[in-house]
Amino acid sequence: FFAQPPKVYRSRTIGELLAPAAPFDKKCGRENWTVAFAPDGSYFAWSQGHRTVKLVPWSQSLKNFLLHGTKNVINSSSLRLPRQNSDGGQKNKPREHIIDCGDIVWSLAFGSSVPEKQSRCVNIEWHRFKFGQDQLLLATGLNNGRIKIWDVYTGKLLLNLVDHTEVVRDLTFAPDGSLILVSASRDKTLRVWDLKDDGNMMKVLRGHQNWVYSCAFSPDSSMLCSVGASKAVFLWNMDKYTMIRKLEGHHHDVVACDFSPDGALLATASYDTRVYIWDPHKGDILMEFGHLFPPPTPIFAGGANDRWVRAVSFSHDGLHIASLADDKMVRFWRIDEDYPVQIAPLSNGLCCAFSTDGSVLAAGTQDGSVYFWATPRQVPSLQHLCRMSIRRVMSTQEVQELPIPSKLLEFLSYRI
Repeated sequence: FFAQPPKVYRSRTIGELLAPAAPFDKKCGRENWTVAFAPDGSYFAWSQGHRTVKLVPWSQSLKNFLLHGTKNVINSSSLRLPRQNSDGGQKNKPREHIIDCGDIVWSLAFGSSVPEKQSRCVNIEWHRFKFGQDQLLLATGLNNGRIKIWDVYTGKLLLNLVDHTEVVRDLTFAPDGSLILVSASRDKTLRVWDLKDDGNMMKVLRGHQNWVYSCAFSPDSSMLCSVGASKAVFLWNMDKYTMIRKLEGHHHDVVACDFSPDGALLATASYDTRVYIWDPHKGDILMEFGHLFPPPTPIFAGGANDRWVRAVSFSHDGLHIASLADDKMVRFWRIDEDYPVQIAPLSNGLCCAFSTDGSVLAAGTQDGSVYFWATPRQVPSLQHLCRMSIRRVMSTQEVQELPIPSKLLEFLSYRI
């Protein structure tokens, strides 16, 4: 008897935001390198190509998809919010608008402030900006190495951060509301900025020997992962700004990374056709998701193979991840299964992100458009809920040192 192959379901399309195509529009420069949801779910943003970032109220976009079908072509003459003197009433009602960043946009990140989190600067007497709790910021990383910080509600440019010498490939805010921003660049460095100290650059993290493609904070903001060319996966201590360890296992450039919501797992995506799930506290590979079968040899994995994985994102349920590859597919995986549980077609995909509630995946493409799918919905097991609860506050080592029976330890551990 042969085992029945697992059934893979097709993801349901929620909607699409298609970039306007002018008759003589050149293809180069239209790439959508990054998509992002605001932490409170109020806005969705993406780089629409040609220097522009589009912001749309997310709840309204979802309603439009349900009312008018999936297709939604973006009007290039869409409303622009006034840069100055916008009234405070607009904060209560998100409005669709476009920001012209002045150069090709490679990265985006939303940041929101928690007033109790003070700046790490010791001598604070006066600041140009006082960020309130209701403030929502958008950081944009540009082709010329600059980072521009915008007020999402008014469209006003607040800060211009200048120090990188090459493309700013990725941006990430610390999740703790401190407004600490980390930028990853092709100049082989990561830079740490304190926006509560008027965007002062606090630290340069050096160690990468080649381009840095992506970076991600752990949920408690204590750890940072950075990935880049030449198989690089680095973990950094963000209290001391020192390198913790290098994770070795990929055979090609590593281009994306994301932590699980409990911080116990780290997903990395590489041009070697694989997504690895790591235990970041120990450096072990717990799971491998292959996008080419049979898996390529190290020599083949290190070259052109038509299955480069471009992006990876962890769902907020901690149970699923999404990956995007050059074989024109989006795949949804469970962390405990080695085959996709859902798939969807997508040509020329470059980036992806889960919505704040985890119900939708957004993916950006080379022509500046965005596509949305419903994500797998499954009732998590009691084991998964227990594991997530305890791993939010304890590292792998701390769990292993608990004075509890070995069976309980197994129950609370992520295992290969």
